[in-house]
Amino acid sequence: MLHTAPSILCVTDRTLCPEHFLSQISRIAAAGPAGVILREKDLCESAYRALAAQVLSLCRQHQVPCILHTFPSAARALGATALHLPLPLLRAMPKEERAAFSSLGTSCHSVAEALEAQALGATYLLAGHIFDTSCKPGLPGRGLDFLAQVCAAVPLPVYAIGGITAETLPGVRRAGARGACFRSSFMTCPAPASYLHTLERSFSHAISP
Repeated sequence: MLHTAPSILCVTDRTLCPEHFLSQISRIAAAGPAGVILREKDLCESAYRALAAQVLSLCRQHQVPCILHTFPSAARALGATALHLPLPLLRAMPKEERAAFSSLGTSCHSVAEALEAQALGATYLLAGHIFDTSCKPGLPGRGLDFLAQVCAAVPLPVYAIGGITAETLPGVRRAGARGACFRSSFMTCPAPASYLHTLERSFSHAISP
Protein backbone atom coordinates (compact mmCIF):
# COMPACT_ATOMS: atom_id res chain seq x y z
CA MET A 1 0.00 0.00 0.00
CA LEU A 2 1.04 3.59 -0.58
CA HIS A 3 1.96 5.63 2.46
CA THR A 4 -1.03 7.76 3.38
CA ALA A 5 0.69 10.55 5.31
CA PRO A 6 3.26 11.76 2.77
CA SER A 7 1.68 13.23 -0.33
CA ILE A 8 4.50 13.01 -2.85
CA LEU A 9 5.33 10.19 -5.27
CA CYS A 10 8.65 9.91 -7.10
CA VAL A 11 8.49 8.66 -10.69
CA THR A 12 11.86 7.49 -11.96
CA ASP A 13 13.70 8.15 -15.20
CA ARG A 14 17.31 7.07 -14.92
CA THR A 15 18.20 8.83 -18.21
CA LEU A 16 17.73 12.17 -16.44
CA CYS A 17 19.92 11.29 -13.48
CA PRO A 18 23.32 13.05 -13.70
CA GLU A 19 24.81 10.81 -11.01
CA HIS A 20 24.62 7.10 -10.21
CA PHE A 21 20.94 6.17 -10.48
CA LEU A 22 20.84 3.69 -7.59
CA SER A 23 22.64 6.14 -5.31
CA GLN A 24 19.99 8.74 -6.11
CA ILE A 25 17.21 6.22 -5.47
CA SER A 26 18.75 5.42 -2.10
CA ARG A 27 18.73 9.11 -1.16
CA ILE A 28 15.15 9.51 -2.34
CA ALA A 29 13.97 6.44 -0.45
CA ALA A 30 15.75 7.64 2.69
CA ALA A 31 13.76 10.89 2.44
CA GLY A 32 10.50 8.93 2.78
CA PRO A 33 8.15 9.79 -0.10
CA ALA A 34 4.71 8.19 -0.38
CA GLY A 35 6.20 5.80 -2.91
CA VAL A 36 8.65 5.32 -5.76
CA ILE A 37 7.26 4.32 -9.16
CA LEU A 38 10.00 2.57 -11.15
CA ARG A 39 9.00 3.73 -14.62
CA GLU A 40 11.84 2.80 -16.99
CA LYS A 41 9.87 2.30 -20.19
CA ASP A 42 12.84 1.84 -22.51
CA LEU A 43 13.96 -1.39 -20.82
CA CYS A 44 13.05 -4.88 -21.93
CA GLU A 45 11.49 -7.10 -19.28
CA SER A 46 14.69 -8.93 -18.31
CA ALA A 47 16.66 -5.70 -17.89
CA TYR A 48 13.78 -4.09 -16.02
CA ARG A 49 13.52 -7.04 -13.65
CA ALA A 50 17.25 -6.87 -12.85
CA LEU A 51 17.01 -3.14 -12.08
CA ALA A 52 13.77 -3.58 -10.15
CA ALA A 53 15.36 -6.12 -7.83
CA GLN A 54 17.92 -3.50 -6.77
CA VAL A 55 15.42 -0.68 -6.42
CA LEU A 56 13.02 -2.84 -4.42
CA SER A 57 15.83 -3.70 -2.03
CA LEU A 58 16.70 -0.05 -1.49
CA CYS A 59 13.08 0.94 -0.93
CA ARG A 60 12.50 -1.92 1.49
CA GLN A 61 15.51 -0.81 3.53
CA HIS A 62 13.75 2.50 4.11
CA GLN A 63 10.21 1.04 4.30
CA VAL A 64 9.08 3.05 1.30
CA PRO A 65 6.62 1.47 -1.15
CA CYS A 66 8.18 0.62 -4.51
CA ILE A 67 5.64 0.44 -7.32
CA LEU A 68 6.79 -1.54 -10.33
CA HIS A 69 5.63 -0.65 -13.83
CA THR A 70 4.47 -2.42 -17.01
CA PHE A 71 5.61 -6.00 -16.29
CA PRO A 72 3.27 -8.03 -14.03
CA SER A 73 5.31 -11.23 -14.36
CA ALA A 74 8.49 -9.48 -13.23
CA ALA A 75 6.61 -7.96 -10.29
CA ARG A 76 5.26 -11.36 -9.21
CA ALA A 77 8.69 -12.99 -9.56
CA LEU A 78 10.21 -10.33 -7.30
CA GLY A 79 7.47 -10.58 -4.69
CA ALA A 80 6.23 -7.07 -5.37
CA THR A 81 2.68 -6.27 -4.31
CA ALA A 82 2.41 -2.84 -5.97
CA LEU A 83 2.13 -2.39 -9.72
CA HIS A 84 1.35 0.47 -12.09
CA LEU A 85 0.05 -0.36 -15.57
CA PRO A 86 -0.92 1.78 -18.55
CA LEU A 87 -4.68 1.51 -18.95
CA PRO A 88 -4.53 -0.74 -22.07
CA LEU A 89 -2.43 -3.25 -20.11
CA LEU A 90 -4.79 -3.07 -17.13
CA ARG A 91 -7.70 -3.79 -19.47
CA ALA A 92 -5.91 -6.88 -20.79
CA MET A 93 -4.94 -8.23 -17.37
CA PRO A 94 -7.11 -11.14 -16.17
CA LYS A 95 -9.12 -10.38 -13.05
CA GLU A 96 -7.43 -13.13 -11.05
CA GLU A 97 -4.01 -11.63 -11.82
CA ARG A 98 -5.12 -8.17 -10.67
CA ALA A 99 -5.98 -9.65 -7.27
CA ALA A 100 -2.31 -10.52 -6.71
CA PHE A 101 -1.49 -6.83 -6.18
CA SER A 102 -2.66 -4.96 -3.11
CA SER A 103 -1.78 -1.67 -4.80
CA LEU A 104 -2.71 -1.46 -8.48
CA GLY A 105 -2.58 1.86 -10.29
CA THR A 106 -3.03 3.30 -13.73
CA SER A 107 -2.95 6.67 -15.45
CA CYS A 108 -6.11 8.40 -16.65
CA HIS A 109 -6.61 11.28 -19.03
CA SER A 110 -10.38 11.68 -18.75
CA VAL A 111 -13.19 11.11 -16.29
CA ALA A 112 -14.34 8.17 -18.41
CA GLU A 113 -10.93 6.53 -18.07
CA ALA A 114 -10.97 7.12 -14.31
CA LEU A 115 -14.34 5.39 -14.02
CA GLU A 116 -13.13 2.52 -16.19
CA ALA A 117 -9.98 2.12 -14.09
CA GLN A 118 -12.06 1.94 -10.93
CA ALA A 119 -14.24 -0.76 -12.48
CA LEU A 120 -11.11 -2.71 -13.44
CA GLY A 121 -9.94 -2.80 -9.84
CA ALA A 122 -7.44 0.05 -9.68
CA THR A 123 -6.68 1.16 -6.12
CA TYR A 124 -5.21 4.56 -7.04
CA LEU A 125 -4.92 6.79 -10.12
CA LEU A 126 -2.45 9.17 -11.68
CA ALA A 127 -4.33 11.97 -13.44
CA GLY A 128 -2.60 14.11 -16.02
CA HIS A 129 -0.98 15.78 -17.44
CA ILE A 130 -2.14 18.73 -15.39
CA PHE A 131 0.23 21.49 -16.51
CA ASP A 132 2.43 21.92 -19.56
CA THR A 133 5.49 19.70 -19.29
CA SER A 134 8.61 19.05 -21.32
CA CYS A 135 7.83 15.33 -21.54
CA LYS A 136 4.60 16.15 -23.44
CA PRO A 137 5.81 18.83 -25.88
CA GLY A 138 3.09 20.61 -27.78
CA LEU A 139 0.28 19.18 -25.65
CA PRO A 140 -1.32 21.70 -23.29
CA GLY A 141 -1.99 20.61 -19.72
CA ARG A 142 -5.53 19.56 -18.86
CA GLY A 143 -5.62 21.89 -15.87
CA LEU A 144 -6.91 21.87 -12.31
CA ASP A 145 -10.57 21.77 -13.36
CA PHE A 146 -9.89 18.43 -15.05
CA LEU A 147 -8.15 17.19 -11.91
CA ALA A 148 -11.10 18.26 -9.75
CA GLN A 149 -13.52 16.44 -12.05
CA VAL A 150 -11.53 13.20 -11.79
CA CYS A 151 -11.25 13.49 -8.01
CA ALA A 152 -15.00 14.06 -7.73
CA ALA A 153 -15.84 11.16 -10.05
CA VAL A 154 -14.10 8.35 -8.17
CA PRO A 155 -13.44 7.56 -4.50
CA LEU A 156 -9.90 6.36 -5.25
CA PRO A 157 -6.78 8.28 -4.21
CA VAL A 158 -5.79 10.48 -7.16
CA TYR A 159 -2.26 11.79 -7.67
CA ALA A 160 -1.68 14.65 -10.09
CA ILE A 161 1.12 14.34 -12.61
CA GLY A 162 2.64 16.63 -15.20
CA GLY A 163 4.37 19.95 -14.69
CA ILE A 164 3.63 20.13 -10.95
CA THR A 165 5.79 22.46 -8.86
CA ALA A 166 5.92 23.41 -5.20
CA GLU A 167 4.05 26.60 -6.11
CA THR A 168 1.17 24.74 -7.78
CA LEU A 169 0.79 22.05 -5.11
CA PRO A 170 -1.77 24.03 -3.07
CA GLY A 171 -4.06 24.16 -6.10
CA VAL A 172 -3.55 20.43 -6.63
CA ARG A 173 -4.68 19.73 -3.08
CA ARG A 174 -7.67 22.07 -3.32
CA ALA A 175 -8.75 20.15 -6.45
CA GLY A 176 -9.08 17.08 -4.25
CA ALA A 177 -5.92 15.15 -5.09
CA ARG A 178 -4.26 12.91 -2.51
CA GLY A 179 -0.88 14.16 -3.72
CA ALA A 180 1.32 14.65 -6.76
CA CYS A 181 4.08 12.99 -8.77
CA PHE A 182 7.52 14.42 -9.48
CA ARG A 183 9.98 12.97 -11.97
CA SER A 184 12.80 15.08 -13.36
CA SER A 185 13.19 17.21 -10.25
CA PHE A 186 13.74 14.13 -8.09
CA MET A 187 16.17 12.62 -10.58
CA THR A 188 18.33 15.75 -10.62
CA CYS A 189 17.89 17.00 -7.05
CA PRO A 190 21.14 17.01 -5.01
CA ALA A 191 19.27 16.94 -1.68
CA PRO A 192 16.06 14.87 -1.98
CA ALA A 193 15.20 15.06 1.74
CA SER A 194 15.19 18.85 1.77
CA TYR A 195 13.32 18.98 -1.55
CA LEU A 196 10.67 16.53 -0.35
CA HIS A 197 10.19 18.54 2.83
CA THR A 198 9.55 21.66 0.73
CA LEU A 199 6.98 19.85 -1.39
CA GLU A 200 5.16 18.30 1.55
CA ARG A 201 5.07 21.63 3.37
CA SER A 202 3.58 23.33 0.31
CA PHE A 203 0.95 20.62 -0.04
CA SER A 204 0.04 20.59 3.64
CA HIS A 205 -0.34 24.37 3.80
CA ALA A 206 -3.05 24.44 1.14
CA ILE A 207 -6.31 25.86 2.44
CA SER A 208 -9.39 23.91 1.41
CA PRO A 209 -12.13 25.99 -0.22
